Amino acid sequence: MPEAQVKADAKLVLRSTRVVTSEGTRAASVLVAGEVIEAVLPYGTEVPGARLEDFGDAVLLPGLVDTHVHVNDPGRTAWEGFWTATRAAAAGGVTTLLDMPLNSLPPTTTVGHLRTKQEVARPKVHVDTGFWGGAVPTNTTDLRPLYEAGVFGFKCFLSPSGVEEFPELDQDQLARSLAEITGFGGLLIVHAEDPHHLASAPQRGGPAYADFLASRPRDAENTAIEGLVAHARRLNARVHVLHLSSADALPLIAAAKREGIRVTVESCPHFLTLTAEEVPDGATEFKCCPPIREAANQDALWAGLADGTIDCVVSDHSPCTTDLKTPDFGTAWGGISSLQLGLPAIWTEARRRGHTLDDVARWMSTAPAALAGLTRKGAVEAGRDADFAVLDPDATFTVDPAGLFHRNQVTAYAGRTLHGVVRSTWLRGRRIVADGELTAPTGRLLTRDQ
Repeated sequence: MPEAQVKADAKLVLRSTRVVTSEGTRAASVLVAGEVIEAVLPYGTEVPGARLEDFGDAVLLPGLVDTHVHVNDPGRTAWEGFWTATRAAAAGGVTTLLDMPLNSLPPTTTVGHLRTKQEVARPKVHVDTGFWGGAVPTNTTDLRPLYEAGVFGFKCFLSPSGVEEFPELDQDQLARSLAEITGFGGLLIVHAEDPHHLASAPQRGGPAYADFLASRPRDAENTAIEGLVAHARRLNARVHVLHLSSADALPLIAAAKREGIRVTVESCPHFLTLTAEEVPDGATEFKCCPPIREAANQDALWAGLADGTIDCVVSDHSPCTTDLKTPDFGTAWGGISSLQLGLPAIWTEARRRGHTLDDVARWMSTAPAALAGLTRKGAVEAGRDADFAVLDPDATFTVDPAGLFHRNQVTAYAGRTLHGVVRSTWLRGRRIVADGELTAPTGRLLTRDQ
């Protein structure tokens, strides 16, 4: 945009020699008018009257969009909460998150339950926050009202969720819920592990990670995904596979995409940066379901990410209190806390494998925003919300759990040295984090189509 065309109400210019735009990384000045990106200008453009923030060689990224976060509020706020979760998100460069419908009490399975959660969240959120609804055996008639109330889609389990108030769907119930959701154009996101394969796997318990890994075999994921794809094909439904762990499923997913089946897939930082071989016995901070698998499997997941079979990378931040991480893999709560660490964890491994921050922004911002239909989020381009993370990609730090904003400082990344320090985070044109210091909460509650 020529200087003469810059609107008079422009107030802020963010400048860097490395801006990750929707058209690639380049030196640029990002013009912000109010809460919105007005233009991406040549680096040296002068904008009279605007305040200038010059980040030098630090990288200006689109704020991350994390569509898989368990906030657990209300009801299990000893595990996490909107105040602590969104502070951790902001500190990690995440400017938008979507809350999962379970582990809170009540779960987000009715409009009334959604309203309860929104009331609790509204004064506490440091980043923009939306909500998934839940699909359980008894709430098929609640799905359309929930969608009309603004949830971004619906999560279901095909195997036990771990909490009794959010039961799994059997195949008939899955078909019924999916048909209902497809009827109004919604999205079903699925924890895809087949219960029969899980039931037939050895269940030894104890501190040995190898025993836990054997209890969640790849076939459980592969079979569940195969069945989900078949339902999506038959109904022309839109489905999303959550937290893909088994690389064996990638050829099936790639074939489904080529066929035109509307399936998308995510994986998570822990599957892409941690390996089964390095998990010490009794170290249940590494426990999650599906599980962290072997290094060779991880290599294949990265290949699937590189070729587009895997669409996005999100945290599956699933915290609990320290006492629930007992040294027995059979009884410990399964979930990994990584909301604040996802960007540096992925960047550390991505750079080692020859990927760029353009790739990371696509996986962790643009693609999750597209998944949820968040058309104002996910890219540095005109018309989008002025959400940014400013990253020093070459700086390193060693993860100290005491320095995390998560309510419970339990993390599988403790002691790891990671590349990439978030210097500041900006939400809708306002700096909300600067060198680890946070402002008062200014996040908003989002509904579908915002």
